[in-house]
Amino acid sequence: MRKAKPKKRVILPDPVFNDQKVSKFVNHLMFDGKKSKSYEIFYNSLEIVKDKMKDAEKAPLEIWKQALDNITPLVEVKSRRIGGATFQVPTEIRPDRKESISMKNMIAFARKRSGKSMADKLAAEIMDAFNNQGGAFKRKEDMHRMAEANRAFAHFRF
Repeated sequence: MRKAKPKKRVILPDPVFNDQKVSKFVNHLMFDGKKSKSYEIFYNSLEIVKDKMKDAEKAPLEIWKQALDNITPLVEVKSRRIGGATFQVPTEIRPDRKESISMKNMIAFARKRSGKSMADKLAAEIMDAFNNQGGAFKRKEDMHRMAEANRAFAHFRF
């Protein structure tokens, strides 16, 4: 590369839990720069999780973090063209990209759900991910299955 690498922007922690991960999630959730609205959706969904999962001894934030960990993929396949053929080469994912993929998947599958409000849909997706089910967890399993199926091409890694 000719230019220097761009500086990583510092993301400020959120006002309630004082956690950077929450801020990143809310930034992914946000539409049209309406950050306060997305914070409201996120906190409401955690309240719903708290009400529905009273039997779990964990706090709603811990449940959300565990759900994110459950849907975080470890490997992905990247297309690589070698001698006229395109191979799906399994590669490990960088830690910051892992986090980003899991957040985006959770939000995307929450949006696809049928439900009343986005807070309800997000809460349902969080609870499903916590219990190792739901759309986002299925996406992670599919990514791992694809990587496993194409393990023979791992030596083409770049």
